[in-house]
Amino acid sequence: MRELDLLFRSFSVDSLPNLGKDELLMLDEILNYDDQKLYDHIFKNESLNNLDHERFIQNYLKKFNKLWNFIHDLLSY
Repeated sequence: MRELDLLFRSFSVDSLPNLGKDELLMLDEILNYDDQKLYDHIFKNESLNNLDHERFIQNYLKKFNKLWNFIHDLLSY
């Protein structure tokens, strides 16, 4: 999914170098989710049924949410 690709690319450039070992392991676990499930959680606030993963996404990925909502609107045209 384009939106996820854009989100994770930006996150990688901005934040990946600052993550510790535990955070990198958590990110690795999150990346194992199906794209649709991740998309639904990030953009539609649907549960992943894993509070630790949801907290990580909230703390690290959703800070880009406003920008990605804008991009999503552009891609929808």
